[in-house]
Amino acid sequence: MTGYMKVFNERYLTLSKGVDETIDSWFLMSSPGPVLTIVMIYLLFVLKIGPALMKNRKPYNLKTVMIVYNAFQVCYSIWMCRRSWRESRITDTLLSKKCEILRTREQSLDLYSGAWFYFFSKIIDLLDTTFFVLRKKQSQVSFLHVYHHTVTATFSWMYLKYAPGEQGVVIGILNSGVHIIMYFYYLVAAMGPQYQKFLWWKKYMTSIQLIQFVLIMIYMVTIALKGCNMPKTLTFFFIANTLVFLYLFGNFYRKTYRDSKAHHKATKAALRAASGLGCVPTKSFLDQGDQMKRLIDANNNNNCFKINEMKLE
Repeated sequence: MTGYMKVFNERYLTLSKGVDETIDSWFLMSSPGPVLTIVMIYLLFVLKIGPALMKNRKPYNLKTVMIVYNAFQVCYSIWMCRRSWRESRITDTLLSKKCEILRTREQSLDLYSGAWFYFFSKIIDLLDTTFFVLRKKQSQVSFLHVYHHTVTATFSWMYLKYAPGEQGVVIGILNSGVHIIMYFYYLVAAMGPQYQKFLWWKKYMTSIQLIQFVLIMIYMVTIALKGCNMPKTLTFFFIANTLVFLYLFGNFYRKTYRDSKAHHKATKAALRAASGLGCVPTKSFLDQGDQMKRLIDANNNNNCFKINEMKLE
């Protein structure tokens, strides 16, 4: 047992030592323990403890909290985007044959501190899911949502601790830009139903996310093909993770918008057919669920009153 503890302590001490002692001294950066604890508590709460706690409770009214939270996120994302752009020197990176950018110690620390603020924003983002649970919106706690938040929080810590570099700055710019749009949408939505008419662009949110991942992929492939003087492992990890996100968000887009659009068209067509036969299903009939099956049944039955009163098992 003592031997296993010794090996564990040695491994833990190795993981606790990052590429820069200054980074190691920053909040949550001393060792993997604090960030892993936060992520584990997050997963336990949103998947187990939270749903059980809210099972027999009414959803919390968090309107004011949500407005303040989303307004803060918009402002924080704008600040992060501006800071990342100032530190990135993207043009110098892409035009340089080996993407080499010479930085002084002070400039490197500025780059690292920007990466820390980006990492900390991912810790704050974990509140998104917490609010879903407290408002009993458990259907929104999807695998995509939880995976995205867990991976970005954990990996942004690992990036800063072990391999901070130019690649992450570009991702910070793109991601912060997307978050400005995303949290502005959530801010308007949190203000109440009277503002719903201003959210006509909801369907474009996932498209914006997908465009972000495509741009990240293009950038990562470009620096890989150029043989840039950057950590190869980090570059290929970014590429692999971006591919996963592209698949998950693309699948979500297809199910949410394309499939639902096709279903909506089919339902309207069946409704017109039912009306043409003199059978107009009532709202209570349609609200029972599986509208397509009910409309088809309505078409094949002349007694619309009985159809509208029946309940399908």
